[in-house]
Amino acid sequence: MTDTTGPSPVDQQACAALDVAAIKADFPLLRDRLERGHPIVFLDSAASSQKPRQVIDAMSEYYERHHANVHRGAYQLAEEATDAHEGARTKLARFINAASTNEVIFTRNATESINLVAQTWGRTHLGPGDAIVLSHLEHHSNIVPWQQLAAEKGFEIRWIGLTADGRLDLSNLDQLLDGAALLAISAASNVLGTLTPVPHLAAAAHAAGAKVLVDACQYVPHHACDVQALGADWIAFSAHKMCGPTGIGALWGREEILDAMPPFLGGGSMILNVTLDGFTTAALPHKFEAGTPAIAEAVGFGAAVEYLETLGMDKILAHEQALTAYAFRRLAERYGDDLRILGSTEPGLRCGLASFVYKEVHPHDLSQVLDERGVCVRAGHHCAKPLMKQLGVAAAARASWYLYNDRSDIDALVDAIGAADALFDW
Repeated sequence: MTDTTGPSPVDQQACAALDVAAIKADFPLLRDRLERGHPIVFLDSAASSQKPRQVIDAMSEYYERHHANVHRGAYQLAEEATDAHEGARTKLARFINAASTNEVIFTRNATESINLVAQTWGRTHLGPGDAIVLSHLEHHSNIVPWQQLAAEKGFEIRWIGLTADGRLDLSNLDQLLDGAALLAISAASNVLGTLTPVPHLAAAAHAAGAKVLVDACQYVPHHACDVQALGADWIAFSAHKMCGPTGIGALWGREEILDAMPPFLGGGSMILNVTLDGFTTAALPHKFEAGTPAIAEAVGFGAAVEYLETLGMDKILAHEQALTAYAFRRLAERYGDDLRILGSTEPGLRCGLASFVYKEVHPHDLSQVLDERGVCVRAGHHCAKPLMKQLGVAAAARASWYLYNDRSDIDALVDAIGAADALFDW
């Protein structure tokens, strides 16, 4: 269906914010690949974003010209590899406004970052009579590690519920935090897109004597992130959702808290000294980075950060909010009540994604129909089964857009959904 309404003011602002055609040319897969004869329309960036040539080239150059193991070699090549690895940490610390590179720990992904906190700080500080607070928005990665530890240590898990439009119900926040040791919360929901008021939540938790862990996987790729302003004690995120490679993520933590935490994994690199009687740990950040690190992935992570900085995080956010407004308007015009968007439809309250249910079509069937048109969306419970139960659905389709998407991608999504009607007898 051709849009005849014309761009809204917010759409026009988005067009001015980013040159999407030039950006898309940076992404080889988006530029070159056809899907069943159609140009690929990638709308699954909330699961994992595509990678620009700048990231791919940085990793290739590292392997071709600078590879050696890091931190211990005294020869030139090892020093170059170490500089590349630690240079990526410096870029990341700048990107999130960390007070020091000692506060940036490389992990495999945000899931490992959260498990690191659970298995070090949590194992040390939580036990019978204690409580932690989670929310119904959480990804399994911020639920299961705490359930595992609670089953072993005997502490209570309390839950922040949701309002009718998918925001946190904070009406009893003080009661939930009373006596709690930890608040572990998502900055943005991977299902509803809901943005949570992290600074407010962190202040309330600290006033109650609780520490604060933030799952920022869906936040850091899209917003200018100032970890000091957010007010949390730890923040976890992954490179692969922000134009970087898979297999590497980060945990930011306040230096004094990280310094007091026991190590997570034991082995090489995380030690200062080892004797037959015991060991002493290395200083931060290496205390939490046992073994040979993902060096090339760190280089790619640093290149991704530079790529995002060049575009400008404020421009990226403005572009995504405009696309969100455009998507919701087009979907409502075309499908009305036949298509249910989960959560709030106010673009300023959410990140750039839409989880939806269309008529009685199973989300997996809908995803396959869209794939026939080259449109890539996610379908399933999105690693958030407790949330899906709260919403009263077993699964949903999810379209998520990023800096390389534009209105033509939204139009392709809107048109492709209607193709499902031809396959089902209503």
